[in-house]
Amino acid sequence: MEIELLNRIQMIRSPFWDGFWPLITRLGDRGMVWILLAAVLLLIPRTRKSGLILGAALCLELVLCNEILKPLFARTRPCDVNAAVGLLIPRPGDFSFPSGHTAASFAAVAALYFAGEGRLWKPALLLAVLIAFSRMYLYVHYPTDILGGVTVGIIAGYGGCRLIRNLRI
Repeated sequence: MEIELLNRIQMIRSPFWDGFWPLITRLGDRGMVWILLAAVLLLIPRTRKSGLILGAALCLELVLCNEILKPLFARTRPCDVNAAVGLLIPRPGDFSFPSGHTAASFAAVAALYFAGEGRLWKPALLLAVLIAFSRMYLYVHYPTDILGGVTVGIIAGYGGCRLIRNLRI
């Protein structure tokens, strides 16, 4: 059923989308857009605590997603199951579940939300949704990988907030 949904997404492929979605997904590579945002928030005294919360959330997400869950589930990527779909990006070298791009993105959204950054979490949510969809368009994640990433991200965002608030920084 998941491959069928991914194959339906492939039906909207066009030169425009084939250029757009790889650019969107690159924003999520290694969580760099979110790390950069955390750094900017840390530089501004008024948002320093939010930057700490975001940084803690990203660290939690990295451990949960890449060190625990991906090796535990060891799920094969859809591009390996259906090699007929041409990849528009290099094949990721790790496992599929959960989506790390999605987890980092939603960790950032949740961290910003729980930190009370009302002006930032909404545009971050839009970017997170775009990054998550890009992973399916690019045929490197199943829909349940995306849902798993959203869940891990929200947990990490909440955990980062609790951690920093409990440290009373």
